[in-house]
Amino acid sequence: MIGIWIAFILFVLVLLALDLGVFNRHAHVITVGEALAWTGLWITLALAFNVAVYFMFDAHWQGIGGQIGRELTGSQAALQFLTGYVVEKSLSLDNIFVIALIFSYFRVPAEYQHRVLFWGILGALALRGAMIAGGTLLIQRFEWITYVFGAFLIATAVKMLVARHDNLAPDKNPLIKLARRWFSVSPDFQGQKFFTNIDGRRAITPLMLVLLLVESTDVLFAVDSIPAIFAVTRDPFLVFTSNVFAILGLRSLYFALAGVMSRFRFLKMSLVFLLAFIGVKMLLAHHHPIPTPVSLAVIAGILSVGVLASLLAAGRDTAPLASPLPEELGDLVELSYKQAKRIAAIIIGSTLLLTGIVMLALPGPGLLVILAALAILGTEFLWARRLLKLVKTKAQQLGQSLAGKP
Repeated sequence: MIGIWIAFILFVLVLLALDLGVFNRHAHVITVGEALAWTGLWITLALAFNVAVYFMFDAHWQGIGGQIGRELTGSQAALQFLTGYVVEKSLSLDNIFVIALIFSYFRVPAEYQHRVLFWGILGALALRGAMIAGGTLLIQRFEWITYVFGAFLIATAVKMLVARHDNLAPDKNPLIKLARRWFSVSPDFQGQKFFTNIDGRRAITPLMLVLLLVESTDVLFAVDSIPAIFAVTRDPFLVFTSNVFAILGLRSLYFALAGVMSRFRFLKMSLVFLLAFIGVKMLLAHHHPIPTPVSLAVIAGILSVGVLASLLAAGRDTAPLASPLPEELGDLVELSYKQAKRIAAIIIGSTLLLTGIVMLALPGPGLLVILAALAILGTEFLWARRLLKLVKTKAQQLGQSLAGKP
């Protein structure tokens, strides 16, 4: 199996070498058309690799697909890779907002942005590989860690709901502080160089500060996305490869969407529910696992609703989407108990309700999950309390009628 890992890593390195060494050898502004072409290419490569995954796991090349948990068939592995890829690609959209703010804050010339993203993504690949290896070992040794991951993802969903990206403070970043302590920083960009000399001493350029900030930002997003992918598959090869293909397409996706992301005003809300759903999926994994096809359908539905709602709203209301929270309460730790409780009830209750509806078609306590969801939502909303009362009444009537039958 080690041969497949080596072949895949070499394949990725060749793609990166062609990207920077051939197609983007000289610094230039990436046009939207060029970015869309590259985005299409990376998606096509990911789908082509998905076909390869099917044949590799179906034939169990070098024992692949039989080491982690139960044996995976080709169709199961292909579906898990596709679901993981969609999840990682979706979560990377929020990263685009932050990258755009970083470039804007430092006024990075457009022709140098691709180089920063290239090296940033190269570092992200190594970092995520290490995190995936650590996560795999944790899950193999401590099965209960899935509950921790699930609860963490739900908490992350709540945090994403209230977090703000416009309060960027690079000077407070630990990596930036460390870099400024060890090196002098040139006042201006030196082309696309990361290092320069000032009075005969080694120094870094503002472009290096941007790279460090992008890298540290990816760490934060990886902490969210790595547990999410383990909810889809436990196979380390599928976890790593789906992550890699999602990251490889991040640069082109940034240049294609950075200028229009503000139009997708409800997409972030979709990501909130996506994370919450995956968190609930992990919490139910040992008792009532949700099948991968159902998960993929739910995830696609959540994202589709966000995109369609954004497109419909774009033509009717061009005003910026105002936060439902006061501006000074942008951070969860600053929320009052009542506000934090309301947000948690909305996220957890809505996600459980969606999961319960899905479970009605599956073996499992779908009705009990729905009742629990309504009970949580009922702490804040009158309609949920009324619906819960109605469901209980109907259930009692059904139980009495069944008891009366001979």
